[in-house]
Amino acid sequence: MSEHRVTVAWERTTEDFSYEAYSRNHLWRFEGGVEVPASAAPAFLGEGERVDPEEAFVAALSSCHMLTFLAIAARKRLVVDGYRDAAVGFLEKNAAGKLAITRVVLRPEVSFREPPPETVVERMHHTAHAECFIASSVTTEVRVEPGRAD
Repeated sequence: MSEHRVTVAWERTTEDFSYEAYSRNHLWRFEGGVEVPASAAPAFLGEGERVDPEEAFVAALSSCHMLTFLAIAARKRLVVDGYRDAAVGFLEKNAAGKLAITRVVLRPEVSFREPPPETVVERMHHTAHAECFIASSVTTEVRVEPGRAD
């Protein structure tokens, strides 16, 4: 149906190319012209001021869920005034003993002009999760816990 292209660019900036010395800093370039400075997570010798792939993965799941939820709300003619998600991804060993983002917890808080019954909102979140392209593309467990921002 569609293709999504990203250019990831890295260049060596140090003379020494040992594991401890090389820079993890790189750039993500998206088709629309947006550039995002990226790096490894600080635990893997990256810079904390840059986005790391694990954070981006969690953000992609959260963003996809939100966009799907908003589409559902619009189709139901429910006016959403605000949406906030304090999503958390957990990097830990999976069943094969490899490090992976094994689970992501989404904690969306949604405000409506006229709030529907909570059961309606819960069904909307369930449908949003089932229809989210990113959630459908991964094996990571994704839980949605509406209204529980930490």
